[in-house]
Amino acid sequence: MKTIAVIRPLAMALLAAACVSSSIAAESKQTKAALAMAAFEKLKGLAGEWTGEFAQEGKKQEAAVVYKTTSNGTVVMETLFPGTRHEMITMFYLEEDQLVLVHYCAAGNQPKMLLKTSSADRLEFDYAGGSNVRADKDSHMHALRLTFDGKDKLTSDWDYFKDGKRVETTKFSFARKAA
Repeated sequence: MKTIAVIRPLAMALLAAACVSSSIAAESKQTKAALAMAAFEKLKGLAGEWTGEFAQEGKKQEAAVVYKTTSNGTVVMETLFPGTRHEMITMFYLEEDQLVLVHYCAAGNQPKMLLKTSSADRLEFDYAGGSNVRADKDSHMHALRLTFDGKDKLTSDWDYFKDGKRVETTKFSFARKAA
């Protein structure tokens, strides 16, 4: 009888701890989902045409990007260098409680990135796999940082990796095209 008297309080304590832990995990998942949704809504606000520049080999070059909300509001599509042979598409979408992007690169691979951190003016994505890419060897886009300067200015920094190391960051500075 003494053993049962000792086990019962221990079992109750373990059950209570499991309930608290489960509650914290559920709350954390809800918070993560809310942050992902807020970031996705911020991306939807980019809809429209943007013009700007980037530096390549020390020379500034013109760039354009178009953002479009599609698929009944469930996807934001970015088209970088629209209408050129170097055109690339990035699709942003919610997957469960995470904001995800897949970048359809001119290099022929499709890196997938997850939102790692977000704030009112910045979203940071990092590599989480992909198609046609081995992160330890192949050249690929590995990270993206979007910085919002009000509703009409945007900076995007793309980290390019090769052999598992960052070899370059391309910084694009865009302004919303007047309607």
